[in-house]
Amino acid sequence: MESLYINDYPGQIYYPVIRFDYKTGVCEMSGESYMEETYKFYQPVIQWLEEYTKSNKSVEFNIKLTYFNTSSSRSILELLGILKKFTDNGGQLKINWYYNEQDPDMVGEIAGFEGETGLKINSVAFDNKD
Repeated sequence: MESLYINDYPGQIYYPVIRFDYKTGVCEMSGESYMEETYKFYQPVIQWLEEYTKSNKSVEFNIKLTYFNTSSSRSILELLGILKKFTDNGGQLKINWYYNEQDPDMVGEIAGFEGETGLKINSVAFDNKD
């Protein structure tokens, strides 16, 4: 199995960058996610995570999305569901969700994902005043 890196859409801000490192177990999604046909974009991401979690290694899952639409949230929920199953089977997991402290709506989104999945999500605020 190899690491997964997706940045096939340079200049199109509505596609996230995916960096899932097989060796370290650090998986990161960053940018924005509001493309059409979201399921097509996320299908290889979902497949990779399903396969990786079968190896029963530890996972650090970092979400650095500044915006996502409803269909993207369904895919994120599917990824978190895979991680929930992973922890239920004894896997070690740490989820960090980075959000702009100027965006109070994201705090509610994070809480919603946490409540829906039963996973502990660390909310990490950053200041983007630059």
